[in-house]
Amino acid sequence: MNSVDSNFDKKVALPIIGGVSFVAIAFLVWLIYFQEGLATDALWVAQLPYLNAMFNSISAFCLVKGVLAIKKGEPLQHKRWMFSAFVASSCFLVSYIVYHTFHGDTRFLGEGFIRPVYFTLLISHIALSVVALPLIFTTFYLSLTERFALHKKLARITFPIWLYVSVTGVLIVAFLKLFNPA
Repeated sequence: MNSVDSNFDKKVALPIIGGVSFVAIAFLVWLIYFQEGLATDALWVAQLPYLNAMFNSISAFCLVKGVLAIKKGEPLQHKRWMFSAFVASSCFLVSYIVYHTFHGDTRFLGEGFIRPVYFTLLISHIALSVVALPLIFTTFYLSLTERFALHKKLARITFPIWLYVSVTGVLIVAFLKLFNPA
């Protein structure tokens, strides 16, 4: 990497990634914790958590397939799987925003031992999703600009965090459906 590329990263690309990530996270915090849902009984809104879980499952599957592809020396397959994971996660984010726009926050009503288990999972999921967003953007940026050495270093951090967030997203939906009365 030459110094011009490095300066562009530091002066333009990375601040844009940081700014977009900050705005997205701030918007989600506002939407979930400060904005009331539009209160609709539409059946399709009630089905969105299942769609979100499906998108998270697809993302997790594609992430694992992408890592396996690069370990087998298949960079084109790796790129396809990782792009698919990105698209699935992006679809999740759109669906998640739509759900919370209409439904608002979902309270966990489970009691006993399962309550601290759920909240530990939820808090770790939220904290790591905040970290994951700029990591994912930066990892993709490094790949798209063919900075493969840096991409590989950052991907080793990004992959387990992104995978954890995708898998725990599915688990959170399962917990809410299993332990909240209908």
